[in-house]
Amino acid sequence: MGLLLAKQQVILREVIMKNKPTEMITASAKATVPILVINQSLVIDQSLDIMLWALNKNDPNNLLHGGQVAMLELIYRTDNEFVDSLKKYKAASRYHDVEKDSYRSHCETYINFLEQRLSQHEYLMGDIPCLADYAILPFIRQFSRVERQWYRQAPYPRLQRWLTAQYQQPIFAQAMVKYEPWRKADAPVLFGNI
Repeated sequence: MGLLLAKQQVILREVIMKNKPTEMITASAKATVPILVINQSLVIDQSLDIMLWALNKNDPNNLLHGGQVAMLELIYRTDNEFVDSLKKYKAASRYHDVEKDSYRSHCETYINFLEQRLSQHEYLMGDIPCLADYAILPFIRQFSRVERQWYRQAPYPRLQRWLTAQYQQPIFAQAMVKYEPWRKADAPVLFGNI
């Protein structure tokens, strides 16, 4: 979504992680997605860094809000406090682990924090969307899908409203289009707007 919002066009190569292309492993030793190859000497392999790269090139919606430190701290807090608990919660649900409710409870500490933020404003950092809304969205989406019935009845109406509003944006549907896995002989697939 960051690339789309920044109107940055890239060549997209969809990969299957069980069958990583040599070109992907060569581009980044990390060998996980996403990877943005700018040129041979510049490779960006972190989602947030890709979003920042794109928005620093073009930020027509002022999503960086002048590079607010608090916004980046919120994103880092998500990565450091929530994502690990979310992974455990997802795995516990998938494998019917008796600790599932405990892992969900760990996630809820952070979810409650977001619910409180959204009681003050329409978006995570104020009355207009910012980078944090788009950077945190995938993780809240994952959380909402672990136990859908539970989530629908959970006491987080502001977060639920926020997530539904994100889903209803045309750019969300555009970002979620599925692509065929890349093969060397394929014609380039252009993604994003100019």
